[in-house]
Amino acid sequence: MKTATRSLIAVLLSSSLAQHALAAEENSPVTMEDIKALEAQLAELKRRFLQQLPQKDESQSKPKPAKANQPKDAVHTVDVYATMRPTFGRIEDRGENQYDVRDALSHAGVKATHRFNDDWAAELHGEWSIDVQNTGEFGRSRRAYTALVTPFGRFGIGKQRPAQYLFIAEYVDIFNHANSPFAYDPESIFFVDNLLSYRLESGPLTFVAVGQFDGAGNENNNDLFNAGLSYDKDGLHAAITYQMNEVYDQQTQLGENSIWAAAFAYDFTDRLYGAVAYQDKTYERHNIADRDGSTFDLSFAYKLSKHYKLKTGYFDFDDGFAESDPNNQSFDGFNITLEWLPTPPLRVHLEYLTKSYTNDQDFDSLSVGFRYDFRTSIKY
Repeated sequence: MKTATRSLIAVLLSSSLAQHALAAEENSPVTMEDIKALEAQLAELKRRFLQQLPQKDESQSKPKPAKANQPKDAVHTVDVYATMRPTFGRIEDRGENQYDVRDALSHAGVKATHRFNDDWAAELHGEWSIDVQNTGEFGRSRRAYTALVTPFGRFGIGKQRPAQYLFIAEYVDIFNHANSPFAYDPESIFFVDNLLSYRLESGPLTFVAVGQFDGAGNENNNDLFNAGLSYDKDGLHAAITYQMNEVYDQQTQLGENSIWAAAFAYDFTDRLYGAVAYQDKTYERHNIADRDGSTFDLSFAYKLSKHYKLKTGYFDFDDGFAESDPNNQSFDGFNITLEWLPTPPLRVHLEYLTKSYTNDQDFDSLSVGFRYDFRTSIKY
């Protein structure tokens, strides 16, 4: 191919030079027509030369499309975090006054995630309380589970948050206090051990179902079932849940509790947030009369300025006993909190809290506290 190309070039150049040499011998002047003729010959030479070059194989030059099921690169993420929340306050409880250092649920934990395929990941999560109120040692576990994330949902085994807290309590639980949400707190669930969980997200909808299976106690069957559906979009949260759990006195089954609950939360503006949670609880018992109770929590947060926030709430807990019954522990009350946030990880708060009991003396407290949050992420 190279030889034929060179021969073609030699012939054309020889023809062109011979014509110009002949014109020179005849002493004929070079005209514009001669120049244009030469340019045309050179253009024809270029065209023929390009035709002689080997053509590229486009199938080899274009990048091959990735296979539809080709896995992504494995990604490991490790989150290490801690939050310290000591408080100091004056507390009036059942007619007694005291000053006490307490704790608003200080804890520390680690969460590791390994994404090993498209939409597949493994999670490991451990979290433990820090007993600031007493000796400052690590206390009971709050979370201890492993989960598998798949395109069909997330499956977890171990101690976890149930739907009841994730969808109902979390949105009114905005205060720096160990017993909030205050109406939700007395008889509702926060963390559940021996738990199987399933979570599925589709657009703004999230479905969570959990079941507790503690084979070492009770009847070795399901001890608790809790499921809920939430809608989250544009600052709005709306959710409904159902919970059923069996009630035992050692190995004797007393009955069961069932709860229907709903929650709404909304960011009215970038400065105003509001949330409400309600639970309707039925206490079914084998040997005594059934009763119905309820919990109601209302929370608001208003950003006064860049570094100050005001929070307030109202709550009402009804355990279903008649007011004349000595077992009645129903109460209602309110709290108000002023927060100073000099830097994002730190909160300094001043809180006033009061509870009014149906058959007991009131509870009042005025406390100040710190909350310092630490978190770091490692990816490799």
